[in-house]
Amino acid sequence: MLSPVVGRVLTRRTLEADQDPPYFASPLYPRTTGLPMIVWVSPRGNARHDVRIKLNATHGNQMNIDNTATVAVRPSPHVVAGRLSTDDERVVTNWITLNAEAILAYWNGNIDTMELVQTLKPLSSC
Repeated sequence: MLSPVVGRVLTRRTLEADQDPPYFASPLYPRTTGLPMIVWVSPRGNARHDVRIKLNATHGNQMNIDNTATVAVRPSPHVVAGRLSTDDERVVTNWITLNAEAILAYWNGNIDTMELVQTLKPLSSC
């Protein structure tokens, strides 16, 4: 299967290893979030893990699936895969904390993508 977002061939093994492939998520750009990088927020779907977001570790509007980090939202934001700089981890934690209610509502299927985007609050500065 070819991922429409990144053009990467996804195998059954890849899909099992990455329970939240980015084409199931909504990419949000820095101009919307106030973060210095793209972030993907997704509904739970068939995920076996708790709520997470994925983000591109490279700053800007780039969607490079080979340079991502995954951050769990609960019990408090923390990196579970990939790497972020200390500064990036701080701003991502601040953004998640600011938007935890909307992220959780989207994860649980209580709001759709349009409602998520309308509800999210951007950080005032990166």
